[in-house]
Formats: sequence, structure tokens, C-alpha cells
Amino acid sequence: MVGIFVVENTVFGLENSFGGQSDKTPPLPDDRSAIHAVSAVFICREAIFDRKNRPSGHIFFLQHESPLATAPTSLQKKLDEILLATLLSSQDAWNIQRAFVPISSASLWDVAVDQLPTTNLILNIQLAAEQIDPDRLLARLAELRDRGLGIGIVRQPQHPCFGVAMQQADYAVVDVATTEASSVRDFSAAVRASEKSQPLALLGLGIETLDEHNLCHTWHFESFHGRFADKGAPRPMQTQADPHKVQLLNLMRLVQGDAENNEIAAGLKQDPLLTFRILRYLNSPALGLRHHIESINQAITLLGRQRLTRWLAVLLFSVREPDFSDWLLVESALTRGRLMEILGEEQMPSTAHDALFLTGIFSCLDRLLRRPIAEALAMLPIPDDVSAALINNGGPYATLLAVAKASESFDLERIAIAAEAANLQPDKVNRALLAATAWASEVTDHWE
Repeated sequence: MVGIFVVENTVFGLENSFGGQSDKTPPLPDDRSAIHAVSAVFICREAIFDRKNRPSGHIFFLQHESPLATAPTSLQKKLDEILLATLLSSQDAWNIQRAFVPISSASLWDVAVDQLPTTNLILNIQLAAEQIDPDRLLARLAELRDRGLGIGIVRQPQHPCFGVAMQQADYAVVDVATTEASSVRDFSAAVRASEKSQPLALLGLGIETLDEHNLCHTWHFESFHGRFADKGAPRPMQTQADPHKVQLLNLMRLVQGDAENNEIAAGLKQDPLLTFRILRYLNSPALGLRHHIESINQAITLLGRQRLTRWLAVLLFSVREPDFSDWLLVESALTRGRLMEILGEEQMPSTAHDALFLTGIFSCLDRLLRRPIAEALAMLPIPDDVSAALINNGGPYATLLAVAKASESFDLERIAIAAEAANLQPDKVNRALLAATAWASEVTDHWE
């Protein structure tokens, strides 16, 4: 995948200092392949993990028909323009985690760059093939850093401006998928030996395997991106239920059913730790509740049962000692739920919004419980419309669920078809995905 940011076509003159020549040099077509109409483009995002294996940010890029690894500079600039405009269209896109934005050096003078927020935003800069005056580039990078933007420079050791650009870098970035292991090691050693007053952080992109992740971790990388997070050993179907999840599922059944408040509270007394976690979560800043909640009885009174069910469903996906795949599952569930809710705000009555949210959340319940979806849903009293979408791909929520699922894919045709079926324009889907991603990040930040 690495979409917009895997081009390592030209690299600059610090070959010996920063790991030798580039390992792969794809030829660039000339600009006679004029910019074709970039019609339906959808934004994508993938998680960035830290050294403790927790998500610490996202990288955003565009899904489109043109392979950017062989795109002319003019097309790169056009796509940068669309990406920046899309990001700027949503004030909800920026949260407490870091946002990495791939961009060509040719686009650094675009007016949209000066409109970007400066909190936790890092430009991942690919040096363009066209000639750039080194002094002009250095001045522009210094200007952007002074504004508060982070600067990441992608490893391009043969590019004549690479050494100059690295003088202003906060992140030293390497596309691991196209770089030999020895060059990754040498690049790390050179970065750590540099004489910059502020140490550079190492970011590995396109890490495909756990072995590559271990290599980068050993060589002092601080941030990790790629499909390695999907490569853990497949987990078997669950033979013994997780007691923590059994208690939450039981609580959700009571809340959704006819149980009295006292009966619900009595059930929770069997697990005081769970009660503590629920109340701490309900009082976290992520939920923004106006009143401090001190008991489950109070939560039911203030929130209502339907709303409380929503937050219990979110907490169901909190995983103790999660690994990479657990975090991806959590992000998938929360983002799907919030995305469906946002997309349904203009299409469906407010009474359906919580059901849309639960549809998105519960679409990952089979993966969480490691049971077939019908069996997993049988553990809860699920509304018919939610069940129809999840089991039969039918009912009023099915089209939005298809959009939520497709937004995680890297299949342009699939997401375009799903959006059209739901009568949604790409910009609406893009803004909703940005907002849902920010919300999911904020929620998980308040977990243990």
C-alpha cells in the first residue's frame, strides 16, 4: 500500500552518511502523461505505532487510480492539493495524536500548507525529481518549522537536496519495503550519529513483516507503520469466554432488557473492577458528559438505557495488554460505529443514530469474541434492523455499513460503489472518516 509516500526515486548527496544509494529506483514518466481528471478520490488512514506497540498517530493519504510511485511531479502536486484540501475541510481531523501528511517538496509553497494546523502535524516530505534551489528549500523548511509544523524527510540519499533538507528534519523517514535491511541499519546509525542539536526521530514506513518491525525496533526507530500489524498468528475460535467480556455482555443484556436498576447494580457487585472501569470511562473527557457519574444507577438516570448501551459497547472493545492486531480491531470497531453515525445524521432520524453506531461497533464483534457473527450477536438483544445489516447485509443500515467497511479497504472501486449506493459524495465520506478517526483516537487515549 504505501500510496502517496513510497516513492524513493531520487536521493541526494549524503550517500555515505545516510545509508548509501537507494535500493530501488523506479523510472519516472515524463509529463506528457498529462494530469488526467482526478475524479472520485477517497482519503485513507493507517495507524502509526510507537515503541510500546500502542497507536501514536495516523498517516493520511489518498486512494486513487494512479500509482504515485511512477507519477510525474505535476500529478503529485495535484494530488497533494486534493489531500490538503480534504484535510482542511474537517476541523475534527486533528486530535491529541500525531498526524503524518505525505507531501511532495514541490508542493511546499502551496497556500494550503500555510493553513494547516500546527499541533501534532508532521509533513512527510518526498523530495521531487524536479530541480529545487537548496537555499530556497532550506528557507521554506525553516519557516514551516518555526510555525510549529513537524518535518519528516524521506530517505533519498542521491537527491542533491537531501542533505540540506535533513538539516531541518524532525523525523528521518525510510520506506522499509523498498530498502535493504543493511541500508535501514546504516541509515539509523547515520541519523543517530548526526550532530543536530535536537535528535532526529526515526520513522519506518511500509513495514511488511514482524521481522522487519523487530529490525527497526532493534535499530532505535521510534515510530512504525505498515502491514506488519496484521501479520500476527491467526487466533482460533474462542473455546472459553473471557470473564471480563462475559460480565459486560451480561450487563448490556440487563440494561437493554427489563431489569430494574438495583438488579443491574447487584450484578456489577460481582466485579468491582469492572464497575470502576465503567465509571472511570463514563467520566472521561472523551465523553464530555456534563455531570459526574458516581454509580450505575446514576448513569442510567442521566444517560438513559439506550445511550448507556452505546458506551458499554465501546468499553467491550477495550483489551487488556493489547497487541498490534487488538489495536487495529479496536480502531476498526470504533471508527465504523462513529462513521456510520455521522453519515446517517442527514439521512436518518435521530432515533436511529445510536442503532447506526451499534451496527458499526458490532460489525467487529465476531473478531472480538472469535465466534461467527450470528453466534456472537445471539449473546445480546439486538434490534432487528441492526441484526439484518450484520447478518444478511439487508435493512436500512446495510448501505452505510458497506461504506464503513469499504473505507478500510484499499479498493477504490469498492468504496466508490458503496458510496454511490448510499447516495454519498466522496467529500462527505472523507470528512466523516476524518472525524471518526479523531473520535476513536480520543476515546482510546483514556483507556488503560
